[in-house]
Amino acid sequence: MDLAFIPSPSRGQIDLGPIPLRGYALCIILGVVLAIWLGERRWVARGGRAGTVGDIAVWMVPFGLVGGRLYHVITTPGPYFGDGGDPMQAFAVWKGGLGIWGAIALGGVGAWIGCRRRGIPLPALADALAPGIVLAQAVGRWGNWFNQELYGRESDVPWAVKIDGDHNVIDPGQAGTFHPTFLYESLWCVGVAALVIWADRRFKLGHGRAFALYVAGYTVGRFWIEYMRVDDAEHVLGMRLNNWTAILVFAGAIAYIWISARKHPGREDPATLRGHDAEPETDAKDAKAARDPEDAKSATEADADADATADARRDADGPDADADAVADAEPTPVALRKPADKG
Repeated sequence: MDLAFIPSPSRGQIDLGPIPLRGYALCIILGVVLAIWLGERRWVARGGRAGTVGDIAVWMVPFGLVGGRLYHVITTPGPYFGDGGDPMQAFAVWKGGLGIWGAIALGGVGAWIGCRRRGIPLPALADALAPGIVLAQAVGRWGNWFNQELYGRESDVPWAVKIDGDHNVIDPGQAGTFHPTFLYESLWCVGVAALVIWADRRFKLGHGRAFALYVAGYTVGRFWIEYMRVDDAEHVLGMRLNNWTAILVFAGAIAYIWISARKHPGREDPATLRGHDAEPETDAKDAKAARDPEDAKSATEADADADATADARRDADGPDADADAVADAEPTPVALRKPADKG
Protein backbone atom coordinates (compact mmCIF):
# COMPACT_ATOMS: atom_id res chain seq x y z
CA MET A 1 0.00 0.00 0.00
CA ASP A 2 1.34 3.41 -0.98
CA LEU A 3 1.49 5.64 2.07
CA ALA A 4 2.57 8.79 0.19
CA PHE A 5 2.52 9.93 -3.41
CA ILE A 6 1.96 12.99 -5.59
CA PRO A 7 -1.65 13.01 -6.80
CA SER A 8 -2.40 13.85 -10.42
CA PRO A 9 -5.09 16.34 -11.39
CA SER A 10 -8.45 14.74 -12.07
CA ARG A 11 -8.82 17.02 -15.09
CA GLY A 12 -6.30 18.46 -17.51
CA GLN A 13 -7.91 21.87 -17.72
CA ILE A 14 -8.91 24.82 -15.59
CA ASP A 15 -12.27 26.49 -16.23
CA LEU A 16 -12.19 30.28 -16.14
CA GLY A 17 -15.93 30.80 -16.24
CA PRO A 18 -17.07 29.71 -19.70
CA ILE A 19 -13.48 29.58 -20.99
CA PRO A 20 -11.61 26.26 -20.59
CA LEU A 21 -7.85 26.71 -20.12
CA ARG A 22 -5.73 23.62 -20.63
CA GLY A 23 -3.20 23.10 -17.87
CA TYR A 24 -0.55 22.20 -20.45
CA ALA A 25 -1.14 25.44 -22.38
CA LEU A 26 -1.11 27.47 -19.16
CA CYS A 27 2.32 26.10 -18.21
CA ILE A 28 3.71 26.88 -21.67
CA ILE A 29 2.37 30.44 -21.56
CA LEU A 30 3.74 31.08 -18.07
CA GLY A 31 7.12 29.71 -19.16
CA VAL A 32 7.25 31.99 -22.21
CA VAL A 33 6.36 35.04 -20.12
CA LEU A 34 9.06 34.18 -17.59
CA ALA A 35 11.70 33.67 -20.30
CA ILE A 36 10.92 37.02 -21.96
CA TRP A 37 10.89 38.89 -18.64
CA LEU A 38 14.21 37.50 -17.43
CA GLY A 39 15.79 37.73 -20.88
CA GLU A 40 14.83 41.40 -21.16
CA ARG A 41 16.40 42.22 -17.80
CA ARG A 42 19.62 40.42 -18.69
CA TRP A 43 19.76 42.01 -22.15
CA VAL A 44 19.46 45.55 -20.79
CA ALA A 45 22.05 44.77 -18.09
CA ARG A 46 24.50 43.72 -20.82
CA GLY A 47 24.04 47.02 -22.68
CA GLY A 48 21.15 46.29 -25.05
CA ARG A 49 18.10 48.42 -25.75
CA ALA A 50 14.97 47.94 -23.67
CA GLY A 51 12.16 46.20 -25.55
CA THR A 52 14.46 44.26 -27.87
CA VAL A 53 13.71 40.82 -26.40
CA GLY A 54 9.97 41.39 -26.59
CA ASP A 55 10.22 42.45 -30.23
CA ILE A 56 12.29 39.43 -31.20
CA ALA A 57 9.97 37.11 -29.25
CA VAL A 58 7.30 37.93 -31.84
CA TRP A 59 9.41 35.87 -34.26
CA MET A 60 11.03 33.46 -31.85
CA VAL A 61 8.01 32.08 -29.96
CA PRO A 62 5.84 31.06 -32.95
CA PHE A 63 8.83 29.49 -34.68
CA GLY A 64 9.68 27.62 -31.49
CA LEU A 65 6.17 26.24 -31.03
CA VAL A 66 6.04 25.02 -34.63
CA GLY A 67 9.52 23.51 -34.36
CA GLY A 68 8.71 21.74 -31.12
CA ARG A 69 5.57 20.20 -32.55
CA LEU A 70 7.28 19.18 -35.79
CA TYR A 71 10.05 17.40 -33.90
CA HIS A 72 7.55 15.49 -31.77
CA VAL A 73 5.41 14.42 -34.74
CA ILE A 74 8.41 13.40 -36.86
CA THR A 75 10.12 11.40 -34.11
CA THR A 76 6.88 9.88 -32.75
CA PRO A 77 4.81 9.27 -35.90
CA GLY A 78 2.83 6.27 -34.63
CA PRO A 79 -0.11 8.09 -32.98
CA TYR A 80 -0.58 10.22 -36.09
CA PHE A 81 0.42 8.18 -39.15
CA GLY A 82 0.67 4.62 -37.85
CA ASP A 83 -1.99 1.91 -37.72
CA GLY A 84 -5.11 3.45 -36.24
CA GLY A 85 -3.44 6.86 -36.03
CA ASP A 86 -5.21 10.14 -36.64
CA PRO A 87 -3.21 12.70 -38.69
CA MET A 88 -5.43 15.53 -37.47
CA GLN A 89 -4.21 14.92 -33.92
CA ALA A 90 -0.85 16.30 -35.02
CA PHE A 91 -2.43 19.75 -34.58
CA ALA A 92 -3.74 19.04 -31.06
CA VAL A 93 -0.85 20.76 -29.30
CA TRP A 94 -2.85 21.21 -26.09
CA LYS A 95 -2.75 17.46 -25.54
CA GLY A 96 1.03 17.58 -25.16
CA GLY A 97 3.90 16.82 -27.47
CA LEU A 98 6.49 19.57 -27.92
CA GLY A 99 10.07 18.45 -28.51
CA ILE A 100 12.56 20.84 -26.93
CA TRP A 101 15.16 20.03 -29.58
CA GLY A 102 12.88 21.24 -32.39
CA ALA A 103 11.67 24.20 -30.36
CA ILE A 104 15.22 25.46 -29.77
CA ALA A 105 16.31 24.81 -33.36
CA LEU A 106 13.43 26.50 -35.16
CA GLY A 107 13.03 29.10 -32.42
CA GLY A 108 16.66 29.97 -33.11
CA VAL A 109 15.75 30.63 -36.74
CA GLY A 110 13.04 33.03 -35.60
CA ALA A 111 15.50 34.73 -33.24
CA TRP A 112 18.01 35.05 -36.09
CA ILE A 113 15.41 36.79 -38.24
CA GLY A 114 14.58 39.18 -35.41
CA CYS A 115 18.26 39.90 -34.73
CA ARG A 116 18.90 40.62 -38.40
CA ARG A 117 16.07 43.11 -38.43
CA ARG A 118 17.37 44.84 -35.30
CA GLY A 119 21.06 44.67 -36.27
CA ILE A 120 22.24 42.81 -33.17
CA PRO A 121 24.38 39.64 -32.77
CA LEU A 122 22.41 36.44 -32.22
CA PRO A 123 24.97 34.82 -29.85
CA ALA A 124 24.74 37.77 -27.47
CA LEU A 125 20.96 37.55 -27.40
CA ALA A 126 21.16 33.80 -26.80
CA ASP A 127 23.39 34.38 -23.77
CA ALA A 128 20.85 36.78 -22.31
CA LEU A 129 17.98 34.36 -22.93
CA ALA A 130 19.63 31.14 -21.73
CA PRO A 131 18.58 31.12 -18.04
CA GLY A 132 15.06 32.23 -18.92
CA ILE A 133 14.67 29.49 -21.52
CA VAL A 134 15.66 26.72 -19.14
CA LEU A 135 13.39 28.15 -16.43
CA ALA A 136 10.58 28.16 -19.00
CA GLN A 137 11.28 24.47 -19.50
CA ALA A 138 11.06 23.95 -15.73
CA VAL A 139 7.60 25.53 -15.69
CA GLY A 140 6.48 23.84 -18.91
CA ARG A 141 7.25 20.37 -17.56
CA TRP A 142 4.37 20.74 -15.13
CA GLY A 143 2.09 20.59 -18.16
CA ASN A 144 2.99 16.89 -18.32
CA TRP A 145 1.65 16.55 -14.78
CA PHE A 146 -1.70 17.98 -15.90
CA ASN A 147 -1.79 15.52 -18.82
CA GLN A 148 -0.52 12.54 -16.75
CA GLU A 149 2.23 11.78 -19.25
CA LEU A 150 5.98 11.31 -19.58
CA TYR A 151 6.44 9.56 -16.24
CA GLY A 152 9.06 6.99 -15.37
CA ARG A 153 9.11 3.41 -14.19
CA GLU A 154 6.81 2.12 -11.47
CA SER A 155 7.92 3.17 -8.01
CA ASP A 156 6.71 3.35 -4.42
CA VAL A 157 8.98 6.21 -3.33
CA PRO A 158 7.15 8.87 -1.26
CA TRP A 159 7.38 11.35 -4.12
CA ALA A 160 6.02 8.98 -6.78
CA VAL A 161 3.21 10.38 -8.94
CA LYS A 162 -0.10 8.56 -9.10
CA ILE A 163 -1.40 7.89 -12.60
CA ASP A 164 -4.98 6.78 -13.18
CA GLY A 165 -5.96 3.77 -15.26
CA ASP A 166 -6.82 5.81 -18.36
CA HIS A 167 -3.24 7.13 -18.59
CA ASN A 168 -1.34 4.04 -17.41
CA VAL A 169 0.77 2.82 -20.35
CA ILE A 170 2.26 -0.09 -18.37
CA ASP A 171 -0.96 -1.67 -17.10
CA PRO A 172 -3.91 0.06 -18.80
CA GLY A 173 -7.01 0.34 -16.68
CA GLN A 174 -5.11 0.11 -13.40
CA ALA A 175 -3.96 3.08 -11.36
CA GLY A 176 -0.34 3.04 -10.25
CA THR A 177 2.52 5.13 -8.92
CA PHE A 178 5.54 6.01 -11.02
CA HIS A 179 8.72 8.06 -10.94
CA PRO A 180 7.72 11.70 -11.63
CA THR A 181 10.26 12.34 -14.37
CA PHE A 182 8.55 15.64 -15.15
CA LEU A 183 9.43 16.75 -11.60
CA TYR A 184 13.02 15.51 -11.91
CA GLU A 185 13.50 17.47 -15.12
CA SER A 186 11.84 20.57 -13.71
CA LEU A 187 14.19 20.61 -10.71
CA TRP A 188 17.18 19.87 -12.95
CA CYS A 189 16.28 22.85 -15.16
CA VAL A 190 16.16 25.15 -12.14
CA GLY A 191 19.64 23.95 -11.20
CA VAL A 192 20.93 24.56 -14.74
CA ALA A 193 19.51 28.11 -14.69
CA ALA A 194 21.33 28.80 -11.41
CA LEU A 195 24.55 27.37 -12.88
CA VAL A 196 24.36 29.55 -15.99
CA ILE A 197 23.65 32.72 -14.00
CA TRP A 198 26.53 32.03 -11.62
CA ALA A 199 29.02 31.11 -14.37
CA ASP A 200 27.99 34.11 -16.46
CA ARG A 201 28.71 36.47 -13.58
CA ARG A 202 31.88 34.69 -12.52
CA PHE A 203 33.52 34.23 -15.93
CA LYS A 204 31.81 36.98 -18.00
CA LEU A 205 30.60 34.53 -20.63
CA GLY A 206 29.92 35.98 -24.05
CA HIS A 207 29.59 35.19 -27.75
CA GLY A 208 27.07 32.40 -27.11
CA ARG A 209 28.98 30.54 -24.39
CA ALA A 210 26.34 31.06 -21.69
CA PHE A 211 23.77 29.55 -24.04
CA ALA A 212 26.10 26.66 -24.86
CA LEU A 213 26.59 26.03 -21.12
CA TYR A 214 22.81 25.83 -20.72
CA VAL A 215 22.59 23.35 -23.58
CA ALA A 216 25.39 21.19 -22.17
CA GLY A 217 23.93 21.24 -18.66
CA TYR A 218 20.43 20.43 -19.82
CA THR A 219 21.47 17.51 -22.02
CA VAL A 220 23.29 15.82 -19.12
CA GLY A 221 20.10 15.78 -17.08
CA ARG A 222 17.90 14.91 -20.04
CA PHE A 223 20.00 11.82 -20.75
CA TRP A 224 19.44 10.09 -17.41
CA ILE A 225 15.85 11.29 -17.08
CA GLU A 226 15.02 10.07 -20.57
CA TYR A 227 16.50 6.69 -19.63
CA MET A 228 13.89 6.36 -16.86
CA ARG A 229 10.83 7.10 -19.02
CA VAL A 230 8.45 4.36 -20.14
CA ASP A 231 6.40 6.16 -22.81
CA ASP A 232 6.60 5.03 -26.43
CA ALA A 233 9.64 6.36 -28.27
CA GLU A 234 11.72 5.62 -31.33
CA HIS A 235 14.83 3.52 -30.58
CA VAL A 236 18.15 3.51 -32.42
CA LEU A 237 20.71 0.77 -31.64
CA GLY A 238 18.75 -0.17 -28.53
CA MET A 239 18.65 3.35 -27.09
CA ARG A 240 15.92 5.99 -27.17
CA LEU A 241 16.30 8.56 -29.93
CA ASN A 242 16.30 11.43 -27.44
CA ASN A 243 19.28 9.88 -25.65
CA TRP A 244 21.27 9.90 -28.87
CA THR A 245 20.17 13.47 -29.52
CA ALA A 246 21.29 14.49 -26.02
CA ILE A 247 24.74 12.94 -26.59
CA LEU A 248 25.27 14.69 -29.94
CA VAL A 249 23.99 18.06 -28.73
CA PHE A 250 26.14 17.86 -25.59
CA ALA A 251 29.25 17.21 -27.69
CA GLY A 252 28.39 20.13 -29.96
CA ALA A 253 27.86 22.49 -27.03
CA ILE A 254 31.19 21.60 -25.40
CA ALA A 255 33.00 22.03 -28.71
CA TYR A 256 31.39 25.42 -29.20
CA ILE A 257 32.43 26.63 -25.74
CA TRP A 258 36.07 25.59 -26.36
CA ILE A 259 36.30 27.07 -29.88
CA SER A 260 34.47 30.27 -28.99
CA ALA A 261 36.64 30.91 -25.92
CA ARG A 262 39.76 30.68 -28.07
CA LYS A 263 38.48 32.85 -30.92
CA HIS A 264 36.41 35.40 -28.98
CA PRO A 265 37.48 35.68 -25.35
CA GLY A 266 35.43 37.89 -23.07
CA ARG A 267 32.10 39.47 -23.89
CA GLU A 268 30.84 41.53 -26.80
CA ASP A 269 31.34 45.29 -26.85
CA PRO A 270 28.10 46.72 -25.35
CA ALA A 271 27.94 49.17 -28.26
CA THR A 272 27.30 46.26 -30.64
CA LEU A 273 24.19 45.29 -28.65
CA ARG A 274 22.41 48.57 -29.28
CA GLY A 275 21.54 47.69 -32.85
CA HIS A 276 20.21 50.22 -35.32
CA ASP A 277 17.26 52.54 -34.93
CA ALA A 278 13.95 51.07 -35.92
CA GLU A 279 13.28 54.16 -38.07
CA PRO A 280 15.34 54.72 -41.26
CA GLU A 281 17.13 58.08 -41.45
CA THR A 282 15.08 59.16 -44.47
CA ASP A 283 11.92 58.86 -42.43
CA ALA A 284 13.33 60.47 -39.28
CA LYS A 285 11.82 63.89 -39.98
CA ASP A 286 8.41 62.42 -40.79
CA ALA A 287 8.57 60.30 -37.64
CA LYS A 288 9.53 63.33 -35.55
CA ALA A 289 6.65 65.26 -37.03
CA ALA A 290 4.30 62.43 -36.18
CA ARG A 291 5.55 62.45 -32.59
CA ASP A 292 5.55 66.31 -32.30
CA PRO A 293 2.51 67.72 -34.11
CA GLU A 294 3.18 71.24 -32.79
CA ASP A 295 6.69 71.23 -34.30
CA ALA A 296 5.28 70.07 -37.63
CA LYS A 297 2.67 72.84 -37.53
CA SER A 298 5.34 75.47 -36.78
CA ALA A 299 7.47 74.25 -39.69
CA THR A 300 4.52 74.43 -42.08
CA GLU A 301 3.67 77.98 -40.95
CA ALA A 302 7.30 79.07 -41.38
CA ASP A 303 7.33 77.76 -44.97
CA ALA A 304 4.09 79.62 -45.71
CA ASP A 305 5.51 82.88 -44.29
CA ALA A 306 8.63 82.55 -46.45
CA ASP A 307 6.51 82.12 -49.60
CA ALA A 308 4.36 85.15 -48.69
CA THR A 309 7.47 87.33 -48.17
CA ALA A 310 8.85 86.37 -51.59
CA ASP A 311 5.54 87.21 -53.29
CA ALA A 312 5.42 90.61 -51.53
CA ARG A 313 8.91 91.50 -52.76
CA ARG A 314 7.99 90.69 -56.35
CA ASP A 315 4.85 92.80 -56.12
CA ALA A 316 6.83 95.78 -54.65
CA ASP A 317 9.40 95.74 -57.47
CA GLY A 318 6.68 95.96 -60.11
CA PRO A 319 6.71 95.04 -63.84
CA ASP A 320 10.00 96.87 -64.58
CA ALA A 321 11.87 94.64 -62.18
CA ASP A 322 10.51 91.61 -63.98
CA ALA A 323 11.57 93.07 -67.33
CA ASP A 324 15.07 93.78 -66.04
CA ALA A 325 15.30 90.26 -64.74
CA VAL A 326 14.30 88.89 -68.16
CA ALA A 327 16.83 91.16 -69.86
CA ASP A 328 19.57 90.01 -67.57
CA ALA A 329 18.70 86.44 -68.37
CA GLU A 330 18.81 86.95 -72.19
CA PRO A 331 22.15 86.03 -73.79
CA THR A 332 24.22 88.71 -75.55
CA PRO A 333 23.84 88.52 -79.37
CA VAL A 334 26.80 87.03 -81.17
CA ALA A 335 27.22 90.11 -83.41
CA LEU A 336 27.68 92.45 -80.46
CA ARG A 337 30.26 90.36 -78.71
CA LYS A 338 33.85 91.72 -78.65
CA PRO A 339 36.18 89.55 -80.73
CA ALA A 340 38.66 87.63 -78.70
CA ASP A 341 42.21 88.95 -78.69
CA LYS A 342 44.33 86.62 -80.82
CA GLY A 343 47.61 88.41 -80.16
